[in-house]
Amino acid sequence: MQLFYIPEITGNTVTLDADESKHAVKVLRLISGDQIQIVDGKGGFYRAEILDAHPKSCSLSILETHKEFEKRDFSLHLAIAPTKNIDRFEWSLEKCTEIGIDTITPLLSAHSERKIIKPERLEKILVSAMKQSVKAYLPKLNELTRFEDLVSADFQGEKYIAHCNDGEKPHLQKQVSMGKDVLILIGPEGDFSPEEVEQAKAAGFTEISLGKARLRTETAGVVACHIVNLANE
Repeated sequence: MQLFYIPEITGNTVTLDADESKHAVKVLRLISGDQIQIVDGKGGFYRAEILDAHPKSCSLSILETHKEFEKRDFSLHLAIAPTKNIDRFEWSLEKCTEIGIDTITPLLSAHSERKIIKPERLEKILVSAMKQSVKAYLPKLNELTRFEDLVSADFQGEKYIAHCNDGEKPHLQKQVSMGKDVLILIGPEGDFSPEEVEQAKAAGFTEISLGKARLRTETAGVVACHIVNLANE
């Protein structure tokens, strides 16, 4: 059964937007009477029947509703610096969404080479990944945020900063706790500066390693996301 996205669902009759309608009617060739599944990105998972297979405004009748579908007892916030090659950053966000993530903050740090992103494009990637992995929660995408502002913001949970600077650091796998909210900082290609690491430590962040290999930024984000999810299996 095909999965579609409607961000606001009220009542028992809803309509797919133009893009989703075109995909349903023109690409998948669905017709009136066919059933589909819908997610609203807020935990709602629905089964619906097509009332009018219009290619620009396909209307549906909600048949079954599940609230808080597969809701987790922890949240993962990844603050990660966009890569110089934006394709790599987009790939990382896509994979993190498939694995399971709640909040993403593009991070602007001292060594960042990319200082501009396109939130609208990133949102589309997140929606597509949510649908592909059959999840009902759409990750929250924050605006590009300065490192100083992020580390000084209030966060009630475990806080970690991953970096490759000298010094012994415990592996994230041995630090993260089951059922706890987690915030992880991942730096740019040039890594975090020593000053940023000290600033994060002063704000209550714990230095961690993601393994012996030196990972690319986008890979580090996916590895960190996987470790936290694995710890909560």
